[in-house]
Amino acid sequence: MDMLSIIEHKRDKKELAKEEIEFFVNGYTSGSIPDYQASSLIMAIYLNGMTKKETANFTIAMANSGDLLDLSDISDIIVDKHSTGGVGDKITIILMPIIASLGIPVAKTSGRGLGFTGGTADKLESIPGYRVDLPIKEFKQNVKEIGISLITTTQNIAPADKKIYALRDTTSCVSNIGLIASSIMSKKIALGANKLVIDVTCGNGAFMKTVTDATKLAKEMIEIGKHAGLEVRCVLTNMDEPVGKAVGNQLEIVESIKALQGNMEQDVYDVVCSLGEQIVIMAGKAKTEKEAKALIDDAINSGKAFNKFKDLVVRQGGDISYIEDISKFENAEFIVPVVAKKSGNIVNMKTEEIGKIACFLGAGRETKDDKIDMQAGIVFNKKINDKVKKGETLCYIHTNDKEKVDEAVNRMQKAITILNLNKVELETILKVIK
Repeated sequence: MDMLSIIEHKRDKKELAKEEIEFFVNGYTSGSIPDYQASSLIMAIYLNGMTKKETANFTIAMANSGDLLDLSDISDIIVDKHSTGGVGDKITIILMPIIASLGIPVAKTSGRGLGFTGGTADKLESIPGYRVDLPIKEFKQNVKEIGISLITTTQNIAPADKKIYALRDTTSCVSNIGLIASSIMSKKIALGANKLVIDVTCGNGAFMKTVTDATKLAKEMIEIGKHAGLEVRCVLTNMDEPVGKAVGNQLEIVESIKALQGNMEQDVYDVVCSLGEQIVIMAGKAKTEKEAKALIDDAINSGKAFNKFKDLVVRQGGDISYIEDISKFENAEFIVPVVAKKSGNIVNMKTEEIGKIACFLGAGRETKDDKIDMQAGIVFNKKINDKVKKGETLCYIHTNDKEKVDEAVNRMQKAITILNLNKVELETILKVIK
C-alpha cells in the first residue's frame, strides 16, 4: 500500500478501503506522509466526497490516533454535549451544572475560541483562578466526587484531527460536511461518552448557514455515531442573532451566573431546555420532554444548579467570591453606547460580523497565539424584533483599547438593520433530529 495509489483512488471517485484510510491517518499523524500528499488527498475528498462507510472509518481512525478516554468507571451512561459554534454561545456553562445537579455525571472538554466563534475554555478562564488544563486523573476524580468537570481538550486527543484540520484550513477545504462531521465526532468518540447531544447552530452567525446544510451535518454525525456505538441526537438552533445579551468572555460568565440564578434570557432558556431535555432522556432520568423540562426547571428554581456551578468553580481553583458577588468582576476601561440612527424595528443582525467585532475589540483570536482581553466584548440592549427609537442605545461596546472604539461603533451600527417593518419570524429551536 502506498500513498500515491490512495490519492489516485479518491481522485477517480473510488471508495477508499478501511485499511487505506488508516494508512493515511496513521502515516500523516506520525509524519511519514508529507503535507503535499496529504493535501492532495484531502482536496480529492473535498471535491468527490466520502461514502457513509468512508466517513465512519475516517472518523474512527482519527479517534484512534491518540489517547482514548475510558470513563466507564464513573458511570454506565456518560452523556456529552457539543456545539458547532456561534456568537455569544455560553450554553455549556449554564446547561452542564444543571445536568450535574440532576445526578448525571458531566465529564466535558471544551475548546478555545478562534475567529468569530468564542470558546468555553476561554470564558471559564475569565473566572480568576479557574483551571481548565487539568490532568485526566484529576478531571475524572472531580467527576466522581462532585459530578462535574469542565476542562479543555488534552494535547493527545485525536491528534490526527488537529493536523488534518490545520491542513484543511490552509487549503480552503474546511466547508465539507463529511470532513466537518468526522472532525467533530473523532474527538467525541475519543473522549469516552456513550451518549452525545449536539447543538448544531444554523444561520448567519454559524458555520452552517442553512437548515438544509445543518440537517445534512446532523444526519452525518448521527450516522457516524451508529458505526462507533455512540448514540447521537442533534438540536438545530438559530444563530441569526447572538445567544443571549452578552458576547465576550467575562461578560458571558456574568450572564451565565445570572442565568443559573434564574434570570435567563428567553432564547438562552429555550436552547438550554431543548438540549437539556434530550440529555436527561438519554441518561434515563425522564421518559418525556415534559418530564425532563420539569426537572430542569426545578434544578434552576431550587438553586441546585447554581450551587453545583459553585462546586465546580471551587474544585477547579476559581475564586468563588466572584460567583457570589459579580460586582467583583472589573469592567473594561471603556464602555461606549452604540445608538440607533433611526427609529423602527430591528429586523436583522449580521451575527458573524458581530462576532468579528467582538474579536477585534480583544474578546477573541484571529490566530491561535493571540492573547485575549477577558473584559472585552458587547452587551446588547436590543435584539431582533425589538422596537427602537432614534438615539436609543442598541448595545454597549466594552474594550480596553480606546483606539478601537470608533471603528467598532461604526461597524456595529452597520451590523444591525432597523426598518419600519412588522416583526420577522425568528424561531430559536429549528429542529430536533434523532
